[in-house]
Amino acid sequence: MTISSAQSFPAFADYVTPYGGLDKIDAFDYLDYLKTHEDAPRKEGKVILVTADTPLKASRGEGKTTTTIALIDALRARGVDAAAVLRQPSMGITAAGSKGGASGGGKASLSQAELADWGLTGEMARIADAQNLLVAFCEKAVDEGVLDRIFIPRVSETPSRSLRSIGVDGGKLPERVVITPACELMQIVVLSRSAQELADRIGSILAGSKEGKPIAVRDFVDVDRIVRVVGNAVQPAYMETAEGSPVYIHCGPFANVSLGIPGLSAVDLACSLHDLVVVEAGYGADAGAQKWLDIAARESGAQWPAAAVVVTRASTWRDDPALQWRYPFHVRRLESLGIPTFPLINLWAGEDDQVPALRRTASDLGFRDPIIGNLFRDGGEGIKAQLDDFISASGPASASISDSGHGFGSDTPHASHRGMPLLDKVAWTIENAYGVPADRIRRKEGFDESLAIARNLAQQAGIALDDLALCAIKSPATMTDDDSAFEGERTVTLKKVSINAGSGVVSVNLTTSLTTPMPKIV
Repeated sequence: MTISSAQSFPAFADYVTPYGGLDKIDAFDYLDYLKTHEDAPRKEGKVILVTADTPLKASRGEGKTTTTIALIDALRARGVDAAAVLRQPSMGITAAGSKGGASGGGKASLSQAELADWGLTGEMARIADAQNLLVAFCEKAVDEGVLDRIFIPRVSETPSRSLRSIGVDGGKLPERVVITPACELMQIVVLSRSAQELADRIGSILAGSKEGKPIAVRDFVDVDRIVRVVGNAVQPAYMETAEGSPVYIHCGPFANVSLGIPGLSAVDLACSLHDLVVVEAGYGADAGAQKWLDIAARESGAQWPAAAVVVTRASTWRDDPALQWRYPFHVRRLESLGIPTFPLINLWAGEDDQVPALRRTASDLGFRDPIIGNLFRDGGEGIKAQLDDFISASGPASASISDSGHGFGSDTPHASHRGMPLLDKVAWTIENAYGVPADRIRRKEGFDESLAIARNLAQQAGIALDDLALCAIKSPATMTDDDSAFEGERTVTLKKVSINAGSGVVSVNLTTSLTTPMPKIV
């Protein structure tokens, strides 16, 4: 396929390579070209965040990808230069299309959906190979007396009960396996914007320890060997919707157990080529949107969204009275941050007669006029006429991080939390993203010990624990320990702390979570 942007930005064509039936883009080198050629033609596109209601079940999506595809098709039909940046699918949850894939559906689909659903050009596999090679280097280092404990887990993307509890080499070394999207190397590829940053971050991974002293990967591994195995997994894949709209696909799903956002280099690339860039974030607004705002934007200099769309199904929003509070909470939270936020209700077959009632409910809640449509059936055509307010809110006159640069003051909602004590950062996130105040945060037995171990490890490694970005590890289908509890009784339980020094993240497990390979295809 031909990337239309190459016609508007001739130099861009030099950074596009056909590969495996798709085009791969050397985003690192192109972004470096733009930095060193200030007069090169480029755009300063704004980010539109697509997130969702918290789904009733982890395996039941609300339609973020379908919405993202329909939205850019509708915007382009209205004359707006819009593109999308999607995350890669996970074999653990989209295998055999049991969840519906990660490529939209019906008239709101990618033109080569099967390539997206089944691994694109092997990016997920390259990251898994590189992470597992690191483990092999660590095992060799144990034999050579360099390490006596390994921190890096193996990874697998294939659902497997057997990998959830295993012993290796007669049990001489503790062995654990996590799903590929949850691994540190995936986080590193997501956050890196240059080849040098990628190498530096890989080298900073804490590989293990010797007599209690932490040892980084760079201390005993030729980092370039790992970089070469990662290979072109750092390059976004270019695809198109069935209507011919541009889509860039890069990096990891699963915002409940990791970052769950597309690669920042892919988003930066798309913003240099298009006016509006619709970015899909994982799971609900308590997961993917929270991590875009609090990790990508606050801590990594990604764009603060010019507008947001919160997707829900009519049934998720209204059918369970005990959970109806979640959707209004998400919409109002994003609005409170100065982000114009539009409810989008993704209708299923037979729900068209509910539209008047849905609009009345949205009006009673004080929402902006919702965007409603059966996107599977109608695609972008079904919402094209409803986008006047959305286009106005996200257009040139709207607020954007690009208007003032990344230098936010501490009194703005965008301010970095670097240096905030970790537990204060955790309490802030829980109150703002889940609606639970600090006095209802619980600590599971063993949490304090886990925190002390993490603090000691960080201190010995010369890492300021409070400078790391907080990554909450949580259930994708709940915001609290029990979302059906009355508001004044909802709690969040802290369970475990772990450090990913290479990605600059401290993970805190709370509520329930699953980072091991799935026990079955869902």
